[in-house]
Amino acid sequence: MSLLELGFPMKIAIGADHAGFELKNLLGDVLRQAGHDVCDFGANSAESTDYPDYAVRVAKAVASGTVERGVLVCGSGVGMSIAANKVRGIRAAPGVTLEEVRLTRAHNNLNVLTLGARFIDPALAREILRTFLETPFEAGRHERRVAKITQLENEQ
Repeated sequence: MSLLELGFPMKIAIGADHAGFELKNLLGDVLRQAGHDVCDFGANSAESTDYPDYAVRVAKAVASGTVERGVLVCGSGVGMSIAANKVRGIRAAPGVTLEEVRLTRAHNNLNVLTLGARFIDPALAREILRTFLETPFEAGRHERRVAKITQLENEQ
């Protein structure tokens, strides 16, 4: 069953540096085939480029509400996460396991998923993406904690 059939069509921003270019394109195709509206912020080749440039574009689109979620791919997933988290309102984290991504969505309201193209199998990346999109934020006690993160951002 596709994500669209499950009632999850979304507008999603994707971006990658040169190391994540191939995986970004594969995941973009997966998203489009599932019926999502994909905003691709680059990179548009495997030629060397700087990951913060793409992280900020995707993060700003998510933070502004232009898109609902973001997906970033670089070599490790860590650099993109660090850069994206510099944008107010972003909660980005690398996705390594399905359970980790499920809990990060449910408890931390993850809005930008980052992936390490050098360390993840494309089939697992597809499943992690699916988990990221299908897992709802549980709110409740977690909402209070996410609000404290927002408060920290606003104090800066």
